[in-house]
Amino acid sequence: MYDLTIRGAGIFGLSIAWVAVQRGAKVQLIDPFGPAAGSSGGVVGALAPHAPEHWNPKKAFQLDSLLMAEGFWADVEAASGVSSGYARNGRIQPIADDHALILARKRAQTARELWQDHALWEVIPATGEDWQPRSPAGFVIRDTLSALVHPRKACQALVAALVAHGVTVKAQGDDEGKVLWATGVAGLEALNTGRSRPMGNGVKGQAALLAYDARGLPQLYADGIHVIPHNDGTVAIGSTSERDFTSGTQTDTMLDDVIAQARAALPVLTDAPVLERWAGVRPRARSRAPMLGAWPDRPGHFIANGGFKIGFGMAPKIAHVMADLLLDDRAEGIPDGFRVRSEFLGLRRHTLPPVRPAHP
Repeated sequence: MYDLTIRGAGIFGLSIAWVAVQRGAKVQLIDPFGPAAGSSGGVVGALAPHAPEHWNPKKAFQLDSLLMAEGFWADVEAASGVSSGYARNGRIQPIADDHALILARKRAQTARELWQDHALWEVIPATGEDWQPRSPAGFVIRDTLSALVHPRKACQALVAALVAHGVTVKAQGDDEGKVLWATGVAGLEALNTGRSRPMGNGVKGQAALLAYDARGLPQLYADGIHVIPHNDGTVAIGSTSERDFTSGTQTDTMLDDVIAQARAALPVLTDAPVLERWAGVRPRARSRAPMLGAWPDRPGHFIANGGFKIGFGMAPKIAHVMADLLLDDRAEGIPDGFRVRSEFLGLRRHTLPPVRPAHP
């Protein structure tokens, strides 16, 4: 009955389902906890590029995906009638000192070579305006490649687009057709079972949503903090990266520190009320790159996991290359460093762990 069963309704599972349905595949999407129940249901949504230097396939893949994002989300919104919160408003970063200024200007040159005419990375004088962090060097970096979505709303838009094509997120179901495991942290934990070398781990992040209307303005990155002006008149602040934690969903004083840092860097937010405090655990593959491809020694099963911090930015292209693999048996679009390999997994036929979604 189905060409494809996708287990996991986070950003990877939803995006791959959407592209597969657009290509005419019959898809069932299964998640016992519902769509965006894990880290995909967050609030930050920074679609920001890696620095334009030391070019590699991962950065090239990310560039392609960021350039695809506007069309991807426009199609989703047209099908669903629901806003994803996507906007390509660029990003501003303060420059700390003369050494950082020299480095930023070198990166401006490499961006012209690597990004070509697609986007700018430039060093411009700081203006001291309200929506600009203080810059000790007197200059800021402005790039026009960075964009944003509202993660929770983007997932809602994908769900609605899929419903418009007859696909709903089911709590349970039997595997039919090829099976894609996009189960995030739960999937990594299951893959780690019985292995001396872990496949990856969960990294907790905490973020906050403030009541401040800066829609249309660029996102900011200062002192390691993302400041994201969403299109609904809120501003997201985030996030922490915690390897050790007791609760993956509880916020604490570490988030207080993040909010205080953001307000110190951008005084205009000093009195902005906190609307929401959020915490979730994000899947980080051991390679730090997304893990994509056929599951060695488990015919007909596939993996899409490990989108730590870059999952929403990578999702448009990941959806297309995984649809190529799942529907057309074409894997050439998946960078070598992203591929799932038997030697990487350390698989043995008699020790394959069962993988079932666990609570995020």
